[in-house]
Amino acid sequence: MNNKLPRYFQTAVLILVVGGILILALSGYLNPAIQSASDPLIKVQTWVSSRYLAIYQFFTVPRDVASLREQVASLEEENNLLKTKNIELEQSLQVAKVLSELVGFARNRPENQYVAASVIGRDPSPFLHYVIIDQGSDNGLRYGMPVVTQQGLVGRIDAVIGGASRVQLLTDPGSTVNVTLQNAGEDGVITGSLTGDLNLEMVAQDVTLETGDLVLTSGLGGSYPQDIVVGQVITIRRRETDLFQTASIQSVVDFANLQAVLVIKNFSPVDISPLIPETNP
Repeated sequence: MNNKLPRYFQTAVLILVVGGILILALSGYLNPAIQSASDPLIKVQTWVSSRYLAIYQFFTVPRDVASLREQVASLEEENNLLKTKNIELEQSLQVAKVLSELVGFARNRPENQYVAASVIGRDPSPFLHYVIIDQGSDNGLRYGMPVVTQQGLVGRIDAVIGGASRVQLLTDPGSTVNVTLQNAGEDGVITGSLTGDLNLEMVAQDVTLETGDLVLTSGLGGSYPQDIVVGQVITIRRRETDLFQTASIQSVVDFANLQAVLVIKNFSPVDISPLIPETNP
């Protein structure tokens, strides 16, 4: 007698068992059992994963740090290059702005002929106030020619060579400019000083001076053309015992940041000193 169950009966039982398990699983009755059985496996998997990551980082992190350092160094170099280019662009824009303003000034005074020049040096002496420009006798410049910017009067050419000229600034102690007060309509003289300050002198006591009065070249003396802006009155000094009143003048030109100038080429200064009688001491 065969004790074995028929094959179809075994298959039926297996199907019932599997089906029952699926029904129980889908119904959620087996979740606690599945959770209990999977927890140890999850812990083992977590432990293996953490050890694998630790070993991987042990061998790869030093290489990554070196790579990151190279990247940081490369980015810093690029950043420095960008900063340098930005500075160069800002300087170029500033130069372009100055040149544009000089061109505008020249167009507004078409009666004059100009030679544009860049400031390439400054006198190192603390007692003299000169700048060197990159145009000279080869460009038609001569001693005594007035030098201006778009703001106003800078000074005049004091010495010339073929490719460069020295400009005596208004602030130099040896500088003297005959001026007129726009509001008062009276004349005076502006002189430089060792400190670089501008002083207005030879103004009669009965002239009404006011802070902010504009000072222009008068054309007297033959050294400068007429009606070039020199500066403004900022401080007035008047004493009853003096024959003349004086004042401090703020130049309209920023001499500390002077970059480019215009030389008035068609103005010929006149030396009238031989016509001025000498005074006996």
